Amino acid sequence: MTSDTIRLVARLKARPDKVGALHAVLFGLLAPTRAEQGCIRYEMLQNLEDPTDFTFIEEWSGQPAIDAHFGSEHIREALAQFPILLADELDVRGYSLVG
Repeated sequence: MTSDTIRLVARLKARPDKVGALHAVLFGLLAPTRAEQGCIRYEMLQNLEDPTDFTFIEEWSGQPAIDAHFGSEHIREALAQFPILLADELDVRGYSLVG
């Protein structure tokens, strides 16, 4: 089984004193992102053992949809806030389904 869709896994680590603020910013991305053309799945997870650790599991119709997503106003606004909220660099990895 293969698929032409692209999966992204995005991991974000909050500064310990900014967990609530980062959660609010990330939660605010859900509705507008899910409404974007080409967004198939967009899920936000928070680590049960480490509440500073957030992960997005995403599925997109293709690279043009991902490019549009990263160019969207709501993502640009979130990215602008990351320097004061994140303990580490944003880690985004792309995957294709191979089986």
